[in-house]
Amino acid sequence: MPKILFAAPALWEEYREALPLALDQAGVAADLVLEADPASVDYIIYAPSAPLQDFTPYTRTKAVLSLWAGVERIVGNATLTQALCRMVDPSLTEGMVEWVVGHTLRHHLGMDAHIVNPAHRWEQNVPPLARERPVTVLGLGELGRACAQALAALNFAVTGWSRTPKTHAGIRCLSGREGLLQALTGAQVVVTLLPRTAETENTLNAETLALPARGAVVLNPGRGALIDDAALLAALDAGQIGHATLDVFRVEPLPPDHPFWHHPRITVTPHIAADTRAGSAARVIADNIRRSEAGAPLLHLVDRARGY
Repeated sequence: MPKILFAAPALWEEYREALPLALDQAGVAADLVLEADPASVDYIIYAPSAPLQDFTPYTRTKAVLSLWAGVERIVGNATLTQALCRMVDPSLTEGMVEWVVGHTLRHHLGMDAHIVNPAHRWEQNVPPLARERPVTVLGLGELGRACAQALAALNFAVTGWSRTPKTHAGIRCLSGREGLLQALTGAQVVVTLLPRTAETENTLNAETLALPARGAVVLNPGRGALIDDAALLAALDAGQIGHATLDVFRVEPLPPDHPFWHHPRITVTPHIAADTRAGSAARVIADNIRRSEAGAPLLHLVDRARGY
């Protein structure tokens, strides 16, 4: 019977019922504990914010199963030599798709002008059709691909960009440095869904923010560090970027005096675009443990060289 250490104490109340149920449904008989002799632990269920930072004593551990989709806070831990799996939660993906599609449609249809119209102006500004609105999604991983496909299903002209070449039906796929510049040029909506790595930090900067169509919208539900804050503010002030809807930030919670709160063309949402739901995430964890115990490959393994 494998011993599973739940090493994310702040999240235990969320998973107290969901995790045993998911293990039972997966047919995994296990000893689920909150404390254990490190040498006896087979699996660690983890969150990068957890107190556990030294994995050296966990000599028997087969895998560290993160409850977070992002692993940038843990992947560089030199003591973590065990297999590391990130969270790929179907509910998280659904939530991200809904946020991205919702805010894309909000800006595409010009809904703000109708929702906030204190002067009661009758201005019939008819938006273009979705197929006439070029949208670029930066990042074609699990979340980016799902969002790009959902937008393409609504007839938006979608371009997807990734570090390495990819092919997805209905999406114009580009890659590499030149592909990034090409993907951004003329875009009217830019969605950033890249992981945070040394290579992706400040992907949107003074140079790249000059490439979309004038008045373009930036949506960032990915990582705060993907955007150079000062460059974004300058692009907004100059009218090059018409609006930015931001869900993630370099410092969270976003400090009350941060200029993003006060800029008239920035919408702040408090890191709610996508969240891990305990019920579905527990099933992902349980299935991976079931696979491992059956000798099957683990799912969602992190490539430490790439950082995600």
